[in-house]
Amino acid sequence: MSEMRKQAIEGLNVNDSFTVERTFTEQDVIQFAGITRDYNPFHFDDRFTAVKKLPGRICHGLLVASMITQIGGQMGWLASRFDLQFKQPVYFGDTITCTVTLNDIDETGRIKATAGFVNQNGTTVLNALLEGIVAGQEEREVMKTMLAEGDPTNKLNPPESDESATIPADEG
Repeated sequence: MSEMRKQAIEGLNVNDSFTVERTFTEQDVIQFAGITRDYNPFHFDDRFTAVKKLPGRICHGLLVASMITQIGGQMGWLASRFDLQFKQPVYFGDTITCTVTLNDIDETGRIKATAGFVNQNGTTVLNALLEGIVAGQEEREVMKTMLAEGDPTNKLNPPESDESATIPADEG
């Protein structure tokens, strides 16, 4: 069961923090390029990165930034704003830790948060300011029911009896 989803159901509070970690691969970059059609040579050609004196090809910045969506998606947030500040490149094989901290939640459920992204060497590679809308009481009740059903559409938490859960066509 997703601890982040459980926390969202119970209620989010200012200063709550959530962390995810991911190691980025060349295959991730290839798949992301296929979706976004971003075939920038910085991601695909060592000769190009060598001209900039980079030690290798780099991951798409938005691919790295998308770690935010893992956290928000587990909690049923609707994003309304991302302000991204890219600090350092992320290379194939880098492990990035993303921590989102909730800074403000108003009475209408509008949220402001910050996100920090740090590589395996402790170097900050990205900072972000986030705004959105958290799940309200009705949405939290639906998520509670989803969890009681084994959360079958959550690929980060597949039901033990069916590892091949799919998102229903009318919901995907």
